[in-house]
Order: sequence, then structure tokens, then C-alpha cells
Amino acid sequence: MSDHHVRTLRPDEHRAAWNLFRAALHVPPGSDEEWDRAAAVYADGHILGVFGPDLIGTARSFDAEMTVAGGAKVRLAAVTGIGVQAGRTRRGVLTTLQATQLADFAERGVVAALLHATEGAIYGRYGYGIGTFAQNVVVDRHRARLRPEVPSGGEVTVHDLDQASPRWPELHTATGSSRPAAMTRPTSYWGAQENSLRRISKLILTAVHRGADGDDGYLVYHVERGTGEPAKLHVLAFEYTNAAAFAGLWRFLLSVDLVDEIHLLARPLDEPTPLLFTDPRTAKIESVDDESWLRLVDVPAALAARSYRPAGPVVIEVRDRTLPANDGRYRIAPGGARPTDEEPALRLEADTLAMLYFGAWRASALADAGRIEVLDPAAPAAADLLFSTPESAWNGTFF
Repeated sequence: MSDHHVRTLRPDEHRAAWNLFRAALHVPPGSDEEWDRAAAVYADGHILGVFGPDLIGTARSFDAEMTVAGGAKVRLAAVTGIGVQAGRTRRGVLTTLQATQLADFAERGVVAALLHATEGAIYGRYGYGIGTFAQNVVVDRHRARLRPEVPSGGEVTVHDLDQASPRWPELHTATGSSRPAAMTRPTSYWGAQENSLRRISKLILTAVHRGADGDDGYLVYHVERGTGEPAKLHVLAFEYTNAAAFAGLWRFLLSVDLVDEIHLLARPLDEPTPLLFTDPRTAKIESVDDESWLRLVDVPAALAARSYRPAGPVVIEVRDRTLPANDGRYRIAPGGARPTDEEPALRLEADTLAMLYFGAWRASALADAGRIEVLDPAAPAAADLLFSTPESAWNGTFF
């Protein structure tokens, strides 16, 4: 029998949950100034606590909308702030949190949940699967030469953190990604964002690109310089609406003096950075990592919301151990998806369906790895086409 219980936290307990989460990440308790910014995030969220008898675990989520293939938006729960007190891990605390949280999502009509995982072996057992990938890119500033046909771009202005942070919400709204897996950001998100950036550097700058129709791109960056080490410009956010803004911001990055390397964090896999340069090897992909983990809370609604590429129809049978209401068969076709009684061509678990949903993984690869049971040999190839997307899915919001 469990010696702990879970409930929604009261507002006067939020700071304790925040500090418990920080401790789980080996970060010391936050200052009053940091809490003043973080408090709005907690007030705007759904915060759970596990007690045994004191607070020993916590998880938080906030509501947003997520874009799916075809451009529709679905209700999203962005999951974060998950932490279990040292000495109380591996005793079912996280399982209790996850079961309670997912049941709440289902009751509230949430279609999907998304998180960024600190470890890769944890969340699959709760129905999450890798939904998007991102790449880290390094550009050698001294070797970088733009090709002559790269657009010239517009005017770029630079602002410090105090000037720029009030403008981030409007800049993101104007320039944010419309790729599958992109999400909206509530007003309360930005205080936590400012907190994390202030911990990174004392000099965070924002460069805003202005084109013919107004502001159409921006990036957030800081420069790290150490004795005997290459000076690195770290790009922490980079958003744009058109090729001219993309190129204009790159022209700005290459103009920053006393910099040896430009590091871009968690960029879309198909972003054409190497194609800007006379030598594409100027831009090196340092790593490709899982970016966001997806959980389909309402499988029928999620499958019905997205579009599918031309291919023959495929019937899938889904098993969801945590949310059995999702169990069933679904016919996927270019015209849409719906529940069906037809015989299945593929059988898979909820976490595997999450991996397939944005096209981050091909059905044929998942089948080869034993993640999908194949009942019709032609079905994996058809599912590869159905679930593919014209551009790679990318979340682009760290929370």
C-alpha cells in the first residue's frame, strides 16, 4: 500500500514545489526576485503535489494550443516542473503524478500533452514518445562567407534584456513557427523564460530584424568569452517569417566582432543554414537530439485533427495502458481519420503512435525495431507516406 497521496497544491504551496523541482535539477532555491517572475507561471498552471507526509514530488502543466499537420490547432497541456525529492525516487511517486495528471487532462478535454525530457528512459511507460527532433549547429565565423545570392535583408536593431523582454510576446506572435508541433505561449510563460536567461548570462541581447512590412524576425543571444578559449556567440532563440529576415539576421550574426564561433541551439532539422555559405561545411551539425516528447491524450481527436499525405488507407489498432478509452481501431486515409471496426493492418502502443504522429519516425522503421506489429506487409510503407509532413516538425519552445 502506498504511503503517499497526491492533490492539487494551494497557492501558498507553489514556491515549495518550485524549489523542489529546482533541487531535482541540482539548482539551489530561487531568490525572491526570481520567484516574483516565476509565481505568475505557477498561478497560471495546474500544479500537483505528492505528500508522504511532507511534499516529496510535484508536476506542473500549463494550457496552450499546438499546431498539427495541415495547420489545425488542438488543446495542449505543456508538462514541466516534474521533480521528486532525493531519497524518495523509485517508490512510485512519479507514477502517481503521471496517472493523476493524465486523468485530469482527459477529463478537461486536452487532446495532447508535450514535455521536454531530462532522461530518455522515463516517459515511454506513461505513453509519451519522441515527437520531434532538433539539431545543434556551430558556425565558424572566420570561415563563413555568404553566397552572393543570399538576400540582403533589412535593418537590425539590438536591445538589452530590460528593453527587449517586454517585447518578446509580440515578437513571438508576429514571427513564431507554424510548423507541426509549434505551440502558443501564454503570457505567464515569459517570466520563467526571463528567469532562465538571467541565470545564463548577465548580458542577454535581442536583435530585431525589420523588413518592408515591419518586424519580421528576431534572435536572442549572448557571448561567452574565456581566456584561451574560442569566443562563442550562443543563439538561444531565432524566429523569422521569411527568407529575407532569416538572411538578414545571419548577416547580423556574422558582423558581431570578437566572436569565433556561432552556436545555435535546438534548430529544425531542415533549416537551410549550411546553404547560406560558400562552403556548407562552415556550418557543422554538432548533434541531433530528441526535442519534445508527445502524449496523445485523446487519440480519436488527435488523429482527426491532422491532415495526411496521399497514400492508400491504413487501419491501425491502438492500445493505451494508462488511458484505455483510447483503445480501438482507426482508419487513416488522405481524407482524414476515424474509428472503425475494420480489421487492423498495424498494431501499436500509445507511445509508438506518438512517435509516428508528427512523422519524426517512419512506420516502417518502427516496425523494423519491433515497435509496431505488422499484419499487412504493405501497410508500413503506406503509413510512412500518410504520416509524413512537408517540413520537419519542431516545437521550438522550451518550458
